[in-house]
Amino acid sequence: MDKKKLALLIVIISLIVSWVHFDLGQYLTLDFIKQEQSALQAKIQNQPIVVYVSYFAIYVLATALSLPGAAILTLLAAAIFGFWPSLVIVSFASTIGATLAFLSSRFILRDWVQQRFGSRLKTINQGIEKEGEFYLLTLRLIPVFPFFLINLLMGLTPIKTRTFYLISQLGMLPATAIFINAGTQLSNIESLRGIISTPVLLSLALLGIFPLIAKFIVTTIKRKQVYKGFNKPTSFNQNLVVIGAGAGGLVSSYIAAAVKAEVTLIERHKMGGDCLNTGCVPSKALIRVAHSAYELQKAKQFGIEAKIEKIDFKAVMARVHKVIKGIEPHDSVERYSKLGVNCVQGDATILSPWEVEVNGKVITTRNIIIATGASPLLPNISGLNTVDPLTSDNLWQLDTLPEKLLILGGGPIGCELAQAFNRLGASVTLIEMADQLLNREDQDAADLIYQKLTHEGVRVLLKHKAASFTEKGATQYHHVKLDDLTSEQTIDVEFDQVIVALGRVANTKGFGLENLHIATTPQGTIKVNNYLQTQYPNIYAVGDVAGPFQLTHAAAHQAWYASVNSLFGTFKKFKADYSILPAVTYTAPELARVGLNEKEAISQNIDYRTYTYPISDLDRAIADNAAEGFVKVLTPPNSDKILGVTIVGHHGGELLAEFTLAMRYKLGLNKILSTIHPYPTMSEANKYAAGVWKQANAPQKLLAMVKRYHQWMRK
Repeated sequence: MDKKKLALLIVIISLIVSWVHFDLGQYLTLDFIKQEQSALQAKIQNQPIVVYVSYFAIYVLATALSLPGAAILTLLAAAIFGFWPSLVIVSFASTIGATLAFLSSRFILRDWVQQRFGSRLKTINQGIEKEGEFYLLTLRLIPVFPFFLINLLMGLTPIKTRTFYLISQLGMLPATAIFINAGTQLSNIESLRGIISTPVLLSLALLGIFPLIAKFIVTTIKRKQVYKGFNKPTSFNQNLVVIGAGAGGLVSSYIAAAVKAEVTLIERHKMGGDCLNTGCVPSKALIRVAHSAYELQKAKQFGIEAKIEKIDFKAVMARVHKVIKGIEPHDSVERYSKLGVNCVQGDATILSPWEVEVNGKVITTRNIIIATGASPLLPNISGLNTVDPLTSDNLWQLDTLPEKLLILGGGPIGCELAQAFNRLGASVTLIEMADQLLNREDQDAADLIYQKLTHEGVRVLLKHKAASFTEKGATQYHHVKLDDLTSEQTIDVEFDQVIVALGRVANTKGFGLENLHIATTPQGTIKVNNYLQTQYPNIYAVGDVAGPFQLTHAAAHQAWYASVNSLFGTFKKFKADYSILPAVTYTAPELARVGLNEKEAISQNIDYRTYTYPISDLDRAIADNAAEGFVKVLTPPNSDKILGVTIVGHHGGELLAEFTLAMRYKLGLNKILSTIHPYPTMSEANKYAAGVWKQANAPQKLLAMVKRYHQWMRK
């Protein structure tokens, strides 16, 4: 604590101690002020200014120090000043004192509280920033919570001082008026309970409901403003229309059909979206082939003499498409039609908040879910368009293995494809602007992937940026000039194919969003609230088009919230929860994570401890020749609560499921440690990581006592 904070704290404590030590509270009792009422009224006639100023200062000080007696001071004001003068004095004195208490709490405690409990207070902080005035007004109007406690707690939140003062001035006025009115009949009051009778409390409670009523009225007005210019149909063909049949759209329509709603799913291209046709499924099929090729190349390590005669890349890609065909029935029109979904192929256009046109037919619907996904980003780099760049959309049409492959982007897609094509025989150069691959991950995890790629032969250029491309010249290869961001020099790289893996852009064009002027974020995604609603409460967005995560399972997760909120939001709405969202990069070894990593914990000022188990020590990993990587767990100090887990290792994505389940149901490391894991399996790594935590947090004092007990038993 710095000197200024310490000095203020000492002053406050000294004043409170003096109050208690000198028993100053005896002067703020009902009996005392009734006895002194006449004397004080006489004094105000002789020295009115002195009495007014002294009283004002005492009231401010008592309120600022959160001392008992504010109610007595209010009664006294009414008795000696009369109703209207005392209402003005008490109203301003109490608000100024409350604001001083608020500022003292903020100055002394807020930084410490936010640093220590920032993650737990995140939701409260967001609520205060958004609707702090409403919360504070409700608390002030209902005299159930002690006002001094409200002052101190509000000081720990982000609410602005000006807002706190104005709302407090307004919110405390009704209760102040009731006390002052009672104080005008001071001689008839026997106790403070007589002031707040049941009818008065009921009146104040009803007054406290006023903000809720006001909020409802404001919300209704806002809704009318949002829908202004649109004519709402008197009846609807559908309960829900879903645009886009990727993961988000499929799950949304499935849930709607499961609860017997009338739902139409519109897809302009292929059912299954990017995941099935150009993303997760084909990439994992390619990775599987590449892994087989790599295993054969390393077979000698297992005592097997094997040689790859040829990799038929055309046959490899044929298998990729065969895998897609094998999974297609899971996402097919036939399957979803049987589930009760009305599947329509065509271009959807949103005409109004309740009307969607497709194939010349207008569908009226109570709700709309937008699940249009995203497309690969093609940056504006000189000459890029002339070299026919590949992306995750058109990559799967290749039938010849590139001899020299250039990949732009060291994120999950870039790393996965770089390793896969390298293992199949391509000479791969991977370009990344940042100083590490997989920039969102911890350095130690990303470094392992970097080491693995370079060890296998991938040329990884960190801190490099593509400056310009040139078409084929005298040689059969294209050329790219790369800016070395460290040395500010330029290098030239040959390639015959380039894959651009620099991220994805939300699909927000071409289906009528401009008709409704639906807001988007600076990142280009559709702007939604915590319930996944756009500014039109009946229009929702999920998946890549909404963000913030571009993951198939994240889209499916959002789809549950959007479908349930759209169909049953009149009764209950649910905020989308991303706190326990796993993600996997499918390199070898895999990099899997759930919850916080160290980068995020540091950026959010969360105090944590790390416990790491090296997979090189695991029996099954040694037997499988996969003894690389680690399991790293983050916990709070002196707790087995799991804040987050990063796993780098063979089948890391499969190992992550146990930790995801534990976090979801608030099971700590002790529970994992006490769970029997079969031997020998990779899953034992999770148990041993929990064991690392247990060893570091062993009760040393208890163990010392146990040691002495055993020594005694040996005598």
